[in-house]
Amino acid sequence: MDLTAYLERIEFSGTPAVDLATLKTVHHQHLLHIPYENIDVQLGSPLDFDMQRIFNKLVTANRGGWCYEMNGLLGWALQEIGFEVTRMCGGVMREFAGDEQIGNHLILEVNLNGDRWLADVGLGDGIRQPIPIAKGSHTQQGLSYKLATMPDGFWRFSNHQHSNVKSFDFMHQPANEEQLAQRCQWLQTDPQSPFMMALIIQRFTPETIEVQLGKMHTTIRAEGKQTTEINSLEAMQEHLQTTFGLSVDISPAWDGILAAHKKFTEERTG
Repeated sequence: MDLTAYLERIEFSGTPAVDLATLKTVHHQHLLHIPYENIDVQLGSPLDFDMQRIFNKLVTANRGGWCYEMNGLLGWALQEIGFEVTRMCGGVMREFAGDEQIGNHLILEVNLNGDRWLADVGLGDGIRQPIPIAKGSHTQQGLSYKLATMPDGFWRFSNHQHSNVKSFDFMHQPANEEQLAQRCQWLQTDPQSPFMMALIIQRFTPETIEVQLGKMHTTIRAEGKQTTEINSLEAMQEHLQTTFGLSVDISPAWDGILAAHKKFTEERTG
């Protein structure tokens, strides 16, 4: 595990320092060069929190990962640079599904000279750069985000207007690592897990966010989004390489991806 290799992977230029400019640049460069993806879950390959495995996958093998891997790697890299980083439990869609969602998302607090910043490269289509952990609204590349406090003591992050993932909640405190591990296991094994039910790949470009959900590919811009359908394995494999920079054989999971897409479509159309 070598910081220089990570910085080369995200194409960071210059010398990193413990300052806001470095924090913002590393965060953004990570998103531009390492995609969010759940291909291993679709293939049935077990995932854990081992940092050496995560480093080998995301840096050495030029793969992407889900939140536990993406923010796990970012947190490690920022600590190597010298930042003070705290892992925290998030609950994606707790707003709608309740407390059982807590731990289904890993996020980071970065303490920089007493200012607390929310860093999160693991939501897939969330913030491009860290935002202060303080009540307020933020606009990045024309997309709007919000942090607010809830009456029950949780913070709520509201995602941009074009996202399918509307929000996540978190307590501003160090993560319960056992809770994270339990949700990580459930998300990659339970048939009701959204990660079991659909292929999910997301990546930022300088102008857009590219999202793959099952067979559907969506390009998100500030003014709206455009969706197309990818109908063959050959087209999908080429798409993964050209759009997301991923050279992964997904053929063992293709039938499942098609079946999940059909089920999802049928349920939406009633």
